[in-house]
Amino acid sequence: MLHSLRTSLTWLHTWSGLLLGSILFAVFWMGTLSVFDREIDRWMMPETRHVLPSHDISMDAISESVAAIVPVETSRWQFTMPSAREPIVRVYYQDEEEFHRIHLDPDTLKVVEGRDTLGATGFIFPFHYSLMLRWNMLGYWIVGLAAMAMLVLLVSGVIIHKKIFLDFFTFRSRNKLSRSSLDLHNLTGVLGLPFHFLITLSGLIIFISIYLPGVMDRTYRGDATEFSSEAFGNYIQVPAGEAGGELVSLDSLRQRAEAKWGGSKVYFTRIWNPNDANATVEMRRNREDAVPLNLDLIAFDGDSGNIYSIHKSGPVMTAQRWIAGFHFIQFDHWTLRWIYFVLGLFGCILIGSGFVIWIETRRKQHELEGKISSRIVEGLAVASITGVIIATLAFFVANRLLPAGAGLMHIGRAELEVWIFFIVWAGTAIHAGLRNKTNLLAWIEQCRGIVCLSLLAVILNWLTTGDHLLTSLSQGFWAIVGMDIMLLLGAMTSLFVTHKLSQGMTNRASAQVKTDITPTPGSLGTEARA
Repeated sequence: MLHSLRTSLTWLHTWSGLLLGSILFAVFWMGTLSVFDREIDRWMMPETRHVLPSHDISMDAISESVAAIVPVETSRWQFTMPSAREPIVRVYYQDEEEFHRIHLDPDTLKVVEGRDTLGATGFIFPFHYSLMLRWNMLGYWIVGLAAMAMLVLLVSGVIIHKKIFLDFFTFRSRNKLSRSSLDLHNLTGVLGLPFHFLITLSGLIIFISIYLPGVMDRTYRGDATEFSSEAFGNYIQVPAGEAGGELVSLDSLRQRAEAKWGGSKVYFTRIWNPNDANATVEMRRNREDAVPLNLDLIAFDGDSGNIYSIHKSGPVMTAQRWIAGFHFIQFDHWTLRWIYFVLGLFGCILIGSGFVIWIETRRKQHELEGKISSRIVEGLAVASITGVIIATLAFFVANRLLPAGAGLMHIGRAELEVWIFFIVWAGTAIHAGLRNKTNLLAWIEQCRGIVCLSLLAVILNWLTTGDHLLTSLSQGFWAIVGMDIMLLLGAMTSLFVTHKLSQGMTNRASAQVKTDITPTPGSLGTEARA
C-alpha cells in the first residue's frame, strides 16, 4: 500500500514539475527580485538616486508643486512620502487616457527629469503574479495553477524522498551531474521547505477574490463598489460639478491622522476631485512599522477638513492583510529581506535542479531508444532557467542603452524595454532548441551569456551615470552598491557553472570515445577469423 502510494506520488511529482516547472521558475525568479524591487528601481532610474532628507517634508509644499504640474481637469492625484528605500516623492495623476508618474526631488520638490521605464515595480513585480497577461486575468489564473502545483510538489517531495533529511547533510559536488543535482535538490528543498510552502500558500490567499469570485458576488450581490468600500475603506464623494475653494492644509490633516494612529506616519495621500466643491483627501497609514499591509485610512473633506470616514480592517481582512504583508515584505527589516532573497534563490535552484535530475536520469536511455523526450525537456529547461535570467539582464542592459526619447512604431521607451525582455527570452528558447543536440552545449553558451550581460550591466551603469562601486559607496547609495555587487556575484557564479559544465562535457566526450574504440569480445573474434 505504502509502495503504491509512493509510486503514485512520484508520478504526480514528476509530471507537475515538468508541466509547470517553467512557469514556477519564472514566478520564483521574478518574486525573488521583487524583494528588492525599489532598490532595482533606483538602479534603473538614476534620477531617483537621492539620500533621504533628515528634515520633515511639508505636504503643503508638495501640494503646491503638484498643483502646478497636473492638469486642472484631472480626476485625482496622489503621492507617496520619501522613505529609506525610496527617498523621493512619487506622484501619480489621472487624465482622460492613463495614469502618469512623475518624481519630485525631496529637497527642492522640483520635477526630476529622467528616462521613462517601468522598472522593477512596474514590470518585474507584476510579472511575478500576472506574467503580464492581463486579458481576462489569464496570467493570474496561470500563476495560481502553478502555485497549486508547487504545493503538490513540496508535499509529495517530502513523502517520496525516503532519506531526504539524511541526504540533507550530503552534497557530492564532484560526482555525476545527476547525483550532485539530486543532493542540491534535497538541500535547497529541506532548507527552504517551510518558507516555500508558506510563501506559495500566501500568494494564493492574496488573490482569493480572483480565484473564488463567487463568494464575493454572492455576499455583495455583485456590487464591487460595496465590497471595495467595506473591505478596503475606499471613500469617494461624487463630484459636485462646481468649483471648490482652496484645498485644506495637508500638513494639518497629517497631524490629526498621525495622532489618531498613535504616532504612526502617513505614507500615502490621494486627492479625489481636486478643484471641485466635493474634493476629498484620503490619507493612508505607514506600512513599514508592522508586518500587515494595513488598510487604515482617514478620508477628509478637502474644503473644511471634516472627517468623512475612518477605516480600520475587520478581522477577516486583517488576517488577509497580515498574510499579504508576510508575502510582499514591505515592512522595514533588512535581515529578513535578505533571508527572503536567499530562500527565493533556493526555490529557483530547487526547481532548476528538478529539471536537471529528470533529464540526466533519462538522457542515456532515451538516446539508446531513439527518443527525443529528454532533448525537448532540456530545451525547455534551458529557456526557462538560463533563458529567463538572460532576458532579465537584457532588460537591465536595455535600460542603460536606450536613449531617453527612444521609441519604435508607437511603442514608448518603457514598453520597448519590456519588448526587448520578451524578444530576448524567445531568442534563448530558439537557441536552446538548436543547440541542445550536443549535451550541455546550450547550457554552457547561455551561462556565458549571463556572465557577459552581468558584467555589461555593471559597466554601462558606470559609463551612463558615473556611479561605479566606489562612487556609490562614498555617496551612500547602498541600493546601487547592492545591485552592482549582485550582478558581479551572478557573473562569478555563472562563470563557475560554465567551467563545471565544460568539464562535464569534456568528460562525457572522453568516455564516449573510449566506448567507441574499445572492441567487444565478439568483434575481436570476428577480426581474428578474418
